[in-house]
Amino acid sequence: MLLINTNNNNYLSFSVVFSKHNFSVSATQTTPPPPPFKSPFSQALASNTEKKLKLPLVSLSKSLRNTQFGFIQDEKMVNFMMDKYIVPSFVVSLLGFLLLYIILRRRTSNYKKKDHKSTQKCDTHNVISSNLTNGECESKKGNDTDVIIVGAGVAGAALAHTLAKEGRKVHVIERDLTEPDRIVGELLQPGGYLKLIELGIEDCVEDIDAQRVVGYALFKDGKSTNVSYPLKHFHSDVAGRSFHNGRFIQKMREKAATLLNVRLEQGTVTSLIEENGSIKGVQYKTKAGQELKAHAPLTVVCDGCFSNLRRSLCDPKVDVPSCFVGLVLELENDRLPYPNHGHVILADPSPILFYPISSTEIRCLVDVPGQKLPSLANGDMANYLKTMVAPQVPPELRDAFLCAIDKGHIKTMPNRSMPAAPYPTPGALLLGDSFNMRHPLTGGGMTVALSDIAVLRNLLMPLQDLNDADELCKYLESFYTLRKPVASTINTLAGALYKVFCASPDQARREMRDACFDYLSLGGTCSTGPVALLSGLNPNPMSLVLHFFAVAIYGVGRLLLPFPSPKKLWIGARLISSASGIIFPIIKAEGIRQMFFPTTIPAYHRAPPVKTESE
Repeated sequence: MLLINTNNNNYLSFSVVFSKHNFSVSATQTTPPPPPFKSPFSQALASNTEKKLKLPLVSLSKSLRNTQFGFIQDEKMVNFMMDKYIVPSFVVSLLGFLLLYIILRRRTSNYKKKDHKSTQKCDTHNVISSNLTNGECESKKGNDTDVIIVGAGVAGAALAHTLAKEGRKVHVIERDLTEPDRIVGELLQPGGYLKLIELGIEDCVEDIDAQRVVGYALFKDGKSTNVSYPLKHFHSDVAGRSFHNGRFIQKMREKAATLLNVRLEQGTVTSLIEENGSIKGVQYKTKAGQELKAHAPLTVVCDGCFSNLRRSLCDPKVDVPSCFVGLVLELENDRLPYPNHGHVILADPSPILFYPISSTEIRCLVDVPGQKLPSLANGDMANYLKTMVAPQVPPELRDAFLCAIDKGHIKTMPNRSMPAAPYPTPGALLLGDSFNMRHPLTGGGMTVALSDIAVLRNLLMPLQDLNDADELCKYLESFYTLRKPVASTINTLAGALYKVFCASPDQARREMRDACFDYLSLGGTCSTGPVALLSGLNPNPMSLVLHFFAVAIYGVGRLLLPFPSPKKLWIGARLISSASGIIFPIIKAEGIRQMFFPTTIPAYHRAPPVKTESE
């Protein structure tokens, strides 16, 4: 309520009443209020004060009478007097309060509507954007996506988290968000673990019963040797890790989904959207069957070895040299001949692998050359494993191996190899197994993918805007060169080792196989050098070539001692020729210049595009 004294000594009383949905204003005319009651004590105090301050009060009263606002009545009493601006000011203030009240009500109503819509769109099986820390699901829609990632496997999930952490808005589209069940992608080399640390996602190997791997054990003709990773110069936590592939991928997806600018969606990408030679996004089908389009300045395709999108982005020359037959042995890690080691049996016709994937499970991978496998349905596969493979399995593992065959949980997987041969395309990039594959014998695939992500992250870091597709494509050509030292070393070693470890009727190839086993058994640099290459700790292409031909020369030396003969000299020459025939075609496919002389390629030195002031 507000009282205003008018010139006729009457008072106007204004009152404003607010309710939840409206308000009211009333004005009434009243008589002057009675003077306040004064006790004798207060009167005496006022009289005394007036005597002491008589002159200042009189002067103040006189000066105020001359002003527009003045004080009235007498010198003992000071009253507030109305002037011509009081009523307009009051009305304007009232209108201001009214406007503020309406704005606040509308804003509160809009927030309630948004919260209601967001709650309705939350779905635990088809996650759009999820904050797993507090269990909330928040829908994030719009056309402000920076990067679309096709596939949420190891490469896709790791890339989503890495780019989102840099501030990019990422939309990930994955065909199936349930936990995958695969028999490959279960061994991460120490070099790959270092990349996990570099990308800030090393905690993804925690709480999945992952096992430390510190080296390899090799078995051949009843003999065995072990070679350890050269880890003495690294932190004690650095080692290889082996695990269930599905558990690892789910942990990475969950970690990516905790970032608010990651939108993780289940759907099948059917095609890339192309306009004027540039990729503008993807067309995909949601889990519910709805056909949608998503647009972004950059689309990264990492949908795995069976990619249906890579044909427009690269020249896919896929080779399938063999298939893996997978079993799980119910055996504790410490019951392996060499605990916390990968085991490689140089069997006939091709290698057999054993490594722990949990504290109570051992993965067995039997390599079968070619693309044609014995039938699982009619029992031919079980018979092949029992009669051809089981006798070559170390005695400590044989009973568990036979028991796993009887249980019948046998899986198969083609082993693919594909050199990277991209078509630089504005607005799109390939990554992971959709881009580059090697034989999984050495377990180097995840190390290459994580290394590629680190290279791509560093290239994109200085770029604020990804919308200039042509300039971005030209700049990202350096990615294909910068990744080569790590990728080509691991790719070449995987392909060469597989051919060396396979049995062959050719005597020169047999000598090469024996020489490789004995060379690694020598210890020192002869074992740590090749294992550093295999583990990704020293991805040096020149070191790879030197060690490979050192094995060949060592094999020739074994042949010629103690007394050379024409036959031995001939076998030695064929051994060198066979070694060259193994490694040089792989190097040629990888690119000699990119592999050994990357700094001579102009794209290696390409600087990020810089926007001018006019842009």
